[in-house]
Amino acid sequence: MTFPLSAYAAGHAVLWGALCIGLVLGASTQLSRFCTMGALTDFFAYGGVARMLMWLLAIAVAAWGTHALVVFGFVDATKTLAWSSRFLWLSYLVGGLAFGFGMVLASGCPQRNLVRAGSGSLKALVTLLVTALAAQMALRGVFAVPRVEFLDTATLQLTSPQDLGSLLSPHLGSSPSAVRWGVILLLSAATVALLYRHRRTMDRTHFLGGIAVGLLVPLGLFLTGYMGFIPEHPETLEPVWMNTYSHRPELLTFAAPLAHSLDLLTLWSDRNNTVTYGVLVVLGVLLGSTVSSLLRKEFRFESFTSPKDTAHHLLGAVLMGVGGVTAMGCSIGQGVSGLAMLSAGAVIAVAGIVLGSWGGFHFQSWQLERSS
Repeated sequence: MTFPLSAYAAGHAVLWGALCIGLVLGASTQLSRFCTMGALTDFFAYGGVARMLMWLLAIAVAAWGTHALVVFGFVDATKTLAWSSRFLWLSYLVGGLAFGFGMVLASGCPQRNLVRAGSGSLKALVTLLVTALAAQMALRGVFAVPRVEFLDTATLQLTSPQDLGSLLSPHLGSSPSAVRWGVILLLSAATVALLYRHRRTMDRTHFLGGIAVGLLVPLGLFLTGYMGFIPEHPETLEPVWMNTYSHRPELLTFAAPLAHSLDLLTLWSDRNNTVTYGVLVVLGVLLGSTVSSLLRKEFRFESFTSPKDTAHHLLGAVLMGVGGVTAMGCSIGQGVSGLAMLSAGAVIAVAGIVLGSWGGFHFQSWQLERSS
């Protein structure tokens, strides 16, 4: 199924739509304090579940939306990276571990640091620049060599997409679609049960954040995979997904788009570099969080508190940039978008992110005890 737009109109629809998605994402996550790192560290520190449930709600809502698009034929999910038949299991795991450890040191994932930068945090801005540079080096620079020649060689070439439905259906005797909907129903039931059990710890902003993020994920897929899809480009006569960095349908993610944003900032006059969906989502989050923080009178300048604080954030930024690219996504790209698509790679990457965050949390706790 294709949307009846010319290549020019489809490309602009993707870009303007991406900016709108970013604006809403930035404003809603600034208001709700949506943060995957915060969700994990709250749970590790005192068993707090409010932000963890907000994250789970986002995954459940996004899963319904993305799979509705697939079932009704709006998007060919086999063209997404989340359903790739090339299963880079070691890259998912190692990248997730590095990213998880790094986001604790850096006081949040790239999405959260974009919101903090928009709210006046200068150290978040520095963290983002270093994350973008590290991601760029992992894509095409010195960090790309060990990634490609060592980690990516541990690959399983599957005969089907890597979604849980396709992988489990031969063992369960059901169709891939039936298995996917079964998993989504179980996930949704667990989410509703947990939300009801912990309803007194949740407020309206938690529900707002979870639902907003969950709706924006399939909206991005609809935008890039349906509205931006041209079955036969007038110049190349080949199918193309307009203005996407991966030349595929894309969801929400931030590691590679930060690297591409840096490409544009440093090589703007190079016509080979063009503005893409991910770049405008990044810009939108920054602008949306700025507007929200100003309206709510929460815009405050913030800087590093000490050389140790600076070192922690710089190291965390490097680990996030390299880890996010290696794992094929960040805590939003794999932790929300990938899980919503029921990608097996996302399950491994998120397991790595959780373990890495646990290690980063205990590393910081140990340093605090040592200094006191």
